[in-house]
Amino acid sequence: MSAAPGRSQASSHRSPQGEGIPTTAAPDFSGVTAVLGDYFAGLRHSDTARLKRAFHPEAHYFCATDGTLLHLDMARYFPVVEQRPSPASQGHPPTDRILAIEFAGPVTAFAKLECSIPPKFFTDFLVLLKLDGRWQIVSKVFHYETRQE
Repeated sequence: MSAAPGRSQASSHRSPQGEGIPTTAAPDFSGVTAVLGDYFAGLRHSDTARLKRAFHPEAHYFCATDGTLLHLDMARYFPVVEQRPSPASQGHPPTDRILAIEFAGPVTAFAKLECSIPPKFFTDFLVLLKLDGRWQIVSKVFHYETRQE
């Protein structure tokens, strides 16, 4: 799990009054990447305990690759993960990559990722919020392609 060179970035934070004064809080890349580590490990091993640490309980999951909206809450998403064979158990090599992390403020982040559960290869857009002192995924929107490994 590594960020593509030059792709992870933090947005400049501005004061609410529009004065153009950047805030002094440094973006929390390490906090966000720790959650993304749980996310990748949870997917790779079909480990819902890891995914439950990464996702907020009220998070939502969306996809429209086939032309219709797929929308799941976590109560419906976790059983799907539990019932599928894990990529690790099938000997598939990890393809996890963080393409970008951006911050809208000290408690709001966006991550663009790539991963796979062959034969599907995913591009994920994750929105994370820092709530009660910890980062959590609140929204997952993704697209996938089906292809040979």
